[in-house]
Amino acid sequence: MRRLAACVLAVAAVLLSLLVAPAAQAKPKAPPAPLQYVALGDSYSAASGVLPPDPLAPPQCLRSILNYPNVIAAELGAQLTDVTCGGADTGDFAASQYDGVAPQLDALSRTTQLVTMTIGGNDSGVFINSIVSCGVAGLSTLGQGNPCQQKYGTSFEDTVRTTTYPALVQALTDVRKRAPKAEVVILGYPWILPAEKGCFDKLPVAEGDVPYLRSLQATLNEVIEKAAAQTGVTFVDLSEASEGHDACQEIGVRWIEPVLQTTNPVIVHPNALGEAEMAAQTMAVLDR
Repeated sequence: MRRLAACVLAVAAVLLSLLVAPAAQAKPKAPPAPLQYVALGDSYSAASGVLPPDPLAPPQCLRSILNYPNVIAAELGAQLTDVTCGGADTGDFAASQYDGVAPQLDALSRTTQLVTMTIGGNDSGVFINSIVSCGVAGLSTLGQGNPCQQKYGTSFEDTVRTTTYPALVQALTDVRKRAPKAEVVILGYPWILPAEKGCFDKLPVAEGDVPYLRSLQATLNEVIEKAAAQTGVTFVDLSEASEGHDACQEIGVRWIEPVLQTTNPVIVHPNALGEAEMAAQTMAVLDR
């Protein structure tokens, strides 16, 4: 009788385990943790001037909730830490740009999984100074000739190669040290001007200075790509994608706003369409 009882109990235990096992296997798994994404960079990353503004950003950073980092984060379902700030240069990665605004590198950690940025355009004031200087020169000749090139020659491009390039290498090296497990991505700058014929009614740049400024932007993008390659960072080349979407184009086509007839109070910067397209090109490179 005891043996029979023991056998019955053993069979019951086996049957119970078979009944319980499928239920345990069917228990739903916890959803994966969201991707830890940090956005660094300047006004092209912050989408300065694009409405609506980010209510959580320092006012002086002119950050928009429609900037390309927010678009990417929404697509990926990522947890975004956005420290992009208008006017930032590579020096603002390691130092505070404004009182109360922490160095951008402080947002990074060993748990960061994705980092994006545009940076370098503000270094030494070259990019913005060239646009302003060439605009003033263009007005002085009513759009004729190449007064800016005659005055400044190779000085802008020389500064980009000798000063901006090593600063970019240092900045990207610092990012990789702070976020060693992250995929780090740097975007080039979309075209501001067409290759040759400009639009003096929208951008006060003399006709002969249009290829001059275009060459300067190409040089900037080249050193960004070179710095990315040297530091093992992914480069998003916007040259082909942004062709035909410069500031001389019509509303709905252009990615960059001009000086006159603009829809953006921050001139010569991406509009909402430009930010969305920058996000799309980045996503294509990430293959996510």
